[in-house]
Amino acid sequence: MNTLEKPDKARPSPVRRRLGKVQIPKVTLAHGGGGKAMRDLIDDVFVSAFYNDALAPLEDQARFDMSALAKHGDRLAFTTDSYVVDPLKFPGGDIGKLAVCGTVNDLAVGGAKPLYLTCSVIIEEGVEVETLREIARSMAKTAKEAGVEIVTGDTKVVDKGACDKLFINTAGIGVIPANIILGADRAEPGDAVLVNGLLGDHGATILNARGDMALTTPIESDCAALNALINGILKAAPDVRFFRDATRGGLATVLNEVALASDVGIEIFEDKTPIRTEVKGFCEILGLDPLYLANEGKLVCVVPDEQADAALKAMQAHSLGKEAALIGHVTDKRPGRVVMRTVFGGERIVDMLVGEQLPRIC
Repeated sequence: MNTLEKPDKARPSPVRRRLGKVQIPKVTLAHGGGGKAMRDLIDDVFVSAFYNDALAPLEDQARFDMSALAKHGDRLAFTTDSYVVDPLKFPGGDIGKLAVCGTVNDLAVGGAKPLYLTCSVIIEEGVEVETLREIARSMAKTAKEAGVEIVTGDTKVVDKGACDKLFINTAGIGVIPANIILGADRAEPGDAVLVNGLLGDHGATILNARGDMALTTPIESDCAALNALINGILKAAPDVRFFRDATRGGLATVLNEVALASDVGIEIFEDKTPIRTEVKGFCEILGLDPLYLANEGKLVCVVPDEQADAALKAMQAHSLGKEAALIGHVTDKRPGRVVMRTVFGGERIVDMLVGEQLPRIC
């Protein structure tokens, strides 16, 4: 049981009932019809993987004591995101791990302690039930490692061709401690810009996993929950201005959002920006810019310059930050612009991505 949830003596924990089981290998429209087939699918795939006391009653909502939530802070953080990816499973993760990590990270970059997630799925008729079981188990494992619980959800089945195998929506609730104030509008000239590691791995992995290029480059997604890393950074550098996970649109998009919101310039250095050699080569072949590639375990951090060294050391001490680097600074020059100093000594504007650099990957 999550230590947050202290059971009321008048409300004993629900008795664990016998769960239903799906007896056929593939999902049919009957599994979305609201009857026994649907109940069996929910029991077999999701309840068995996610089981906890908040989920067990299978009411239309999960219920929590406000006093227990308030012990963690004075503000509630609430987020939602939807996940579509092809293929469903890829080197370094799958759509289930992606959904949990993405929502945990969206809470954590606001300074919140992530606590609870929802899981809603839209399943295409004909999907293998065992594939769903594997993805649900992956979600459960990832949630446990991140210290959150999946407490409620929804299941829909649509006709074959009406969706691409499986779509997942996850919403999340967390609590922000009173002393933490973060935002894209808080960057100031002189602040340092840090990242926790190699950029672009997720985007390159997904494109490579589709097999369109028949490349054998060994690249794995960086998909990971960042809340423990963020906790460590905040302890070392309590005056952090801003966190953001650099997902769709990559590093370039995040930096442009900060520059615009804070009305500052940002200057980064090409030789200090960590990108895997294989990803650089991959991008050169395809004519892509790795600064715009998606990440699912990479963090952009803006911190006062006097706390930059402490923040960098905290990153590097964590398994998800061994390749962390200070890549640039906030300036008062060219407000709203991001500029990269190249290895040749020149400058180039790093603009906001217009449209899609790649087919949709998340």
